[in-house]
Amino acid sequence: MSIISNRVESLAASATLAMSQKSAELKAAGVDVINMSVGEPDFDTPEHIKEAAKRAIDENYSRYTPVPGYMSLRKAVCEKLRRENGIEFAPEQVVVGNGAKHELCNAVMALVNPGDEVIIPVPAWVSYVEMVKLAEGVPVTVSAGIDSDFKITAAQLEAAITERSKVLMLNSPSNPTGSIYTYDELKALADVLARHPQIIILADEIYEHINFVEHVHSISEFEAIRDRVVIINGVSKAYAMTGWRIGYMAGPTAIAKAVTKLQGQYTSGVSSIAQKAAEAAYNGPQECIEEMRAAFHRRRDIIVELAREIPGWRVNCPQGAFYLFPEVSSYVGKRNGDRVIESVNDYVMYLLEEAHVACVDGAAFCAPGYMRLSYATSDDNIREAMRRIREASVKLV
Repeated sequence: MSIISNRVESLAASATLAMSQKSAELKAAGVDVINMSVGEPDFDTPEHIKEAAKRAIDENYSRYTPVPGYMSLRKAVCEKLRRENGIEFAPEQVVVGNGAKHELCNAVMALVNPGDEVIIPVPAWVSYVEMVKLAEGVPVTVSAGIDSDFKITAAQLEAAITERSKVLMLNSPSNPTGSIYTYDELKALADVLARHPQIIILADEIYEHINFVEHVHSISEFEAIRDRVVIINGVSKAYAMTGWRIGYMAGPTAIAKAVTKLQGQYTSGVSSIAQKAAEAAYNGPQECIEEMRAAFHRRRDIIVELAREIPGWRVNCPQGAFYLFPEVSSYVGKRNGDRVIESVNDYVMYLLEEAHVACVDGAAFCAPGYMRLSYATSDDNIREAMRRIREASVKLV
């Protein structure tokens, strides 16, 4: 009999973190690995944000913080949502946590009872299904492939809804695909949801500012469902602050209170210094966002062009985030000498060992047949990685 709880035993380990760890181990052993498995901007945190953190230390922000976050930071979040998204929230509707992942999981735990169904469009970030399992909910995945730009339709959503449906988890821009729902696509989904008032929408918008379109729309824009939308966001991606661990949820007051109660027992308030840095991110100059966004746009163009030169890959053009999600199943069944590729995971491991490039099997995102590459790395690294991948791939026959 295992000493570990069934709850934890049932969870899958994070495939992205596992591949990143494997890449780090090879690097430590002297192998020149290009890591395209991790979703982390390669930029440094902007100077004005770091200076704010230093001031916070000097000003002795070293005590326990309020469970839902400093009032000054929650007000800054509300101002950001008003200024950039045109949505009004009160500070009491905002809860700050240890990254967007923390607040997303808190929201799932606060909303989902055993047996409740949670609708998840897939491909989806690796943690969505596991969070639902942790809450003893039932993940209901709705698939969209490359031909539909990895976006589900209103008809698919309607077909997935039952009397047990409680939550929809919607991620736009998407990890792992980079797809962005247009206004019309979101409106069609919102029209369906308006007919099902029992469903809460968790809108994961952490990649909001990393986009290559004129405007990124939020499902919270639609009046008929606005009071059922919980926005999940944070500073990690837009401001290159992954290690600072600051994210937030903004939503109905009852949900914010429930999340605060849960957080009060699990983690209490988050880092005082990181909160003051995040406050400076939201209140300070925003030019840094555009500089990083422009770099990611350029990198997107580079990787898409080079990926389309690899035989057998099917590639779309992602509109946001910093991921490419090619369909690569044509390599299953091929071989290089005695090495046979029996799955996409075998292909991913082959690329790690033969080309020294770390990617992630799409099965981890509920999308067998695909794989994810992160282009949150330098232009030169992208070019070299794609050269290596192409050379290793053409050896498979």
